[in-house]
Amino acid sequence: MAEMQREVDRYISQYKEGYFSPLSMMARMSEEVGELAREVNHQFGEKPKRSDEAENSIEMELGDILFITICFANSLGIDLAEAHAKVMHKFNTRDADRWTKLNTD
Repeated sequence: MAEMQREVDRYISQYKEGYFSPLSMMARMSEEVGELAREVNHQFGEKPKRSDEAENSIEMELGDILFITICFANSLGIDLAEAHAKVMHKFNTRDADRWTKLNTD
Protein backbone atom coordinates (compact mmCIF):
# COMPACT_ATOMS: atom_id res chain seq x y z
CA MET A 1 0.00 0.00 0.00
CA ALA A 2 2.86 2.38 0.83
CA GLU A 3 4.31 1.91 -2.65
CA MET A 4 0.93 2.66 -4.21
CA GLN A 5 0.72 5.86 -2.15
CA ARG A 6 4.23 6.84 -3.27
CA GLU A 7 3.42 6.07 -6.92
CA VAL A 8 0.31 8.25 -6.84
CA ASP A 9 2.24 11.01 -5.08
CA ARG A 10 4.96 10.92 -7.75
CA TYR A 11 2.27 11.20 -10.42
CA ILE A 12 0.42 14.10 -8.74
CA SER A 13 3.65 15.89 -7.79
CA GLN A 14 4.61 16.41 -11.42
CA TYR A 15 1.71 18.87 -11.84
CA LYS A 16 1.60 22.43 -10.57
CA GLU A 17 -2.01 22.02 -9.40
CA GLY A 18 -1.15 19.18 -7.01
CA TYR A 19 -3.88 17.51 -5.00
CA PHE A 20 -7.41 18.85 -5.12
CA SER A 21 -8.96 20.20 -1.92
CA PRO A 22 -10.61 17.65 0.40
CA LEU A 23 -14.06 18.92 -0.58
CA SER A 24 -13.29 18.52 -4.29
CA MET A 25 -11.91 15.04 -3.70
CA MET A 26 -15.02 14.09 -1.74
CA ALA A 27 -17.14 15.23 -4.68
CA ARG A 28 -14.94 13.29 -7.09
CA MET A 29 -15.12 10.17 -4.92
CA SER A 30 -18.92 10.44 -4.86
CA GLU A 31 -18.91 10.74 -8.65
CA GLU A 32 -16.71 7.65 -9.01
CA VAL A 33 -18.90 5.63 -6.64
CA GLY A 34 -21.89 6.64 -8.77
CA GLU A 35 -20.09 5.40 -11.88
CA LEU A 36 -19.37 2.10 -10.12
CA ALA A 37 -23.04 1.80 -9.17
CA ARG A 38 -24.01 2.37 -12.79
CA GLU A 39 -21.65 -0.39 -13.98
CA VAL A 40 -22.92 -2.82 -11.34
CA ASN A 41 -26.49 -2.01 -12.35
CA HIS A 42 -25.65 -2.63 -16.02
CA GLN A 43 -23.98 -5.95 -15.25
CA PHE A 44 -26.19 -7.32 -12.48
CA GLY A 45 -29.29 -5.16 -12.48
CA GLU A 46 -32.22 -4.53 -14.75
CA LYS A 47 -30.73 -1.58 -16.62
CA PRO A 48 -28.87 -2.60 -19.78
CA LYS A 49 -26.46 -0.18 -21.41
CA ARG A 50 -27.62 1.89 -24.33
CA SER A 51 -25.92 1.06 -27.59
CA ASP A 52 -24.23 4.49 -27.65
CA GLU A 53 -22.77 4.20 -24.12
CA ALA A 54 -19.02 3.82 -23.77
CA GLU A 55 -17.59 0.49 -22.69
CA ASN A 56 -16.47 0.50 -19.09
CA SER A 57 -15.97 -2.07 -16.38
CA ILE A 58 -16.40 -2.62 -12.68
CA GLU A 59 -12.64 -3.19 -12.52
CA MET A 60 -11.87 0.24 -13.96
CA GLU A 61 -14.40 1.96 -11.70
CA LEU A 62 -12.90 0.27 -8.64
CA GLY A 63 -9.49 1.40 -9.87
CA ASP A 64 -10.75 4.98 -10.12
CA ILE A 65 -12.09 4.78 -6.57
CA LEU A 66 -8.78 3.37 -5.34
CA PHE A 67 -6.88 6.20 -7.06
CA ILE A 68 -9.03 8.95 -5.56
CA THR A 69 -8.89 7.24 -2.15
CA ILE A 70 -5.09 7.26 -2.31
CA CYS A 71 -5.10 10.90 -3.44
CA PHE A 72 -7.40 11.79 -0.56
CA ALA A 73 -5.22 9.97 1.97
CA ASN A 74 -2.00 11.45 0.59
CA SER A 75 -3.36 14.97 0.69
CA LEU A 76 -4.27 14.54 4.37
CA GLY A 77 -1.09 12.68 5.35
CA ILE A 78 -2.92 9.43 6.10
CA ASP A 79 -1.01 6.14 5.90
CA LEU A 80 -3.51 3.76 4.31
CA ALA A 81 -1.71 0.64 5.58
CA GLU A 82 -2.08 1.96 9.12
CA ALA A 83 -5.71 2.90 8.48
CA HIS A 84 -6.35 -0.61 7.13
CA ALA A 85 -4.73 -2.20 10.19
CA LYS A 86 -6.94 -0.11 12.49
CA VAL A 87 -10.09 -1.04 10.57
CA MET A 88 -9.22 -4.74 10.59
CA HIS A 89 -8.61 -4.57 14.35
CA LYS A 90 -12.03 -2.97 14.74
CA PHE A 91 -13.72 -5.70 12.69
CA ASN A 92 -11.79 -8.50 14.40
CA THR A 93 -12.83 -7.27 17.85
CA ARG A 94 -16.17 -5.50 17.55
CA ASP A 95 -17.58 -7.89 14.93
CA ALA A 96 -15.74 -11.06 16.00
CA ASP A 97 -18.98 -12.94 16.71
CA ARG A 98 -21.33 -11.03 14.45
CA TRP A 99 -21.29 -13.40 11.48
CA THR A 100 -21.54 -17.16 11.17
CA LYS A 101 -18.04 -18.55 10.69
CA LEU A 102 -17.32 -21.32 8.25
CA ASN A 103 -16.58 -24.66 9.86
CA THR A 104 -12.92 -25.28 9.05
CA ASP A 105 -12.60 -28.61 10.88
